[in-house]
Amino acid sequence: MNTITIEGQLRTEFGKAATRQLRSEEKVPGVIYGGAKEINFSAPATAFKNIVYTPDFMLAELNIDGTAYHCVLKDLQFNKVSDHLIHVDFLELVEDKKVTVTLPLKFKGVPAGVKAGGKLVTKMKSLKIKTLPKHLRENIEIDISHLELNDNLRVQDVKAENMEVLNSPRIPIASVTLTRQLKQEEATTTVKAPVALGTTVASAATIKPAPAAKK
Repeated sequence: MNTITIEGQLRTEFGKAATRQLRSEEKVPGVIYGGAKEINFSAPATAFKNIVYTPDFMLAELNIDGTAYHCVLKDLQFNKVSDHLIHVDFLELVEDKKVTVTLPLKFKGVPAGVKAGGKLVTKMKSLKIKTLPKHLRENIEIDISHLELNDNLRVQDVKAENMEVLNSPRIPIASVTLTRQLKQEEATTTVKAPVALGTTVASAATIKPAPAAKK
């Protein structure tokens, strides 16, 4: 499991003035909750870069004035104008307490439908799960090699051992769709029979009826 280490200091002063002072020093205030007590701290903005600006899931070890806290990132706040990070929330991992996190999906294999000329369409990139800290991992791996043309993989199809998936079970995760070329080929095959029938009817219409007998 990827882990990032962040060095910080306990906050001793609070309020708007203290927060402005921190930000003028290019530091970000944060809080660690979920453990025995709530920890208010600050750390350099650059220390959060690798955990904030990444699609990967990772753990965070926060060393606050010599005390280590094993955490996961829970929430972020950005300045609406400058887009700078202005606050972070971490959840401390407690051995016997389940945690809710979002894990990226990792697709394995090439769908049978893609080999047949279809196209893989990914509709979800992550799942929200609940599990004990010891079962956390970097991603949820899903084998999609069995997907045929027009097949769908839904949340309910995911087997995540030791994890409770919290997303709605019927939501599609990925599907194999027909490409434009396959659609054209299907359309051509479908219209062949009607065209042949129309040709036969048209040919019959060209036969002139016999002249009526004179009285």
